[in-house]
Amino acid sequence: MYGITTCDTIRKARVWLESHDVPYRFHDYRAEGIEAEKLSGWVGKVGWEKLLNKGSTTFRELPEADKAGLDEKKAKKLMVAKPTMIKRPVLEVGDRILVGFKPEVYEEAVK
Repeated sequence: MYGITTCDTIRKARVWLESHDVPYRFHDYRAEGIEAEKLSGWVGKVGWEKLLNKGSTTFRELPEADKAGLDEKKAKKLMVAKPTMIKRPVLEVGDRILVGFKPEVYEEAVK
């Protein structure tokens, strides 16, 4: 699971995983960053639009020039530089990538 420790949604997802005895490793990308290759793999599976959290404080505080003309290349560069812009959590389940937390989606994915 990838995210930041202070995120309420991360806390909910972690509680859900633990209460369902699902083992996981947590990667805090505020502290550890995110590798460009890892992010590219996610983008290839779910698309950059799903991963980029335009509602995040980090994104909203960007200069308008950084927000203008967003495309995959620019979005990936921004997310690698400031990973708190990535929607949370990102959970890798086998070859699947789950973005965000919905108990019913987690239930189906970890069967």
